[in-house]
Amino acid sequence: QVQLVESGGGLVQAGDSLRLSCAFSGRTFSTYAVGWFRQAPGKDREFVAAIRPSGGSTNYADLVKDRFTISRDNAKNTVFLQMNSLKPEDTAVYYCAANQYGSSRVTYPQGYDYWGQGTQVTVSS
Repeated sequence: QVQLVESGGGLVQAGDSLRLSCAFSGRTFSTYAVGWFRQAPGKDREFVAAIRPSGGSTNYADLVKDRFTISRDNAKNTVFLQMNSLKPEDTAVYYCAANQYGSSRVTYPQGYDYWGQGTQVTVSS
């Protein structure tokens, strides 16, 4: 069974940076695409970024495209989300999810098979 554990969230000020990590275990990591989603209070869960198993292809939501970078280290079974120039509207619980079909083009939550428990990111103005 796949397990995903996020870490790295916290409280920061607008303009600061954070790096989230997602540790994967239970199956062959290098065969899964991994995505990041976020959910703010009272809002639907929304796509942030995704990366293919090889790391050669990434996909970003327009709102974060120039500020966030997704990457992965297959030797360490970990995916990262580097978040720069954070804004108050980035405040949310951030979740990582794994997609066994290996596609970074899947941007809807139903397209992912396994989920982490989430990590809170709060950006103050």
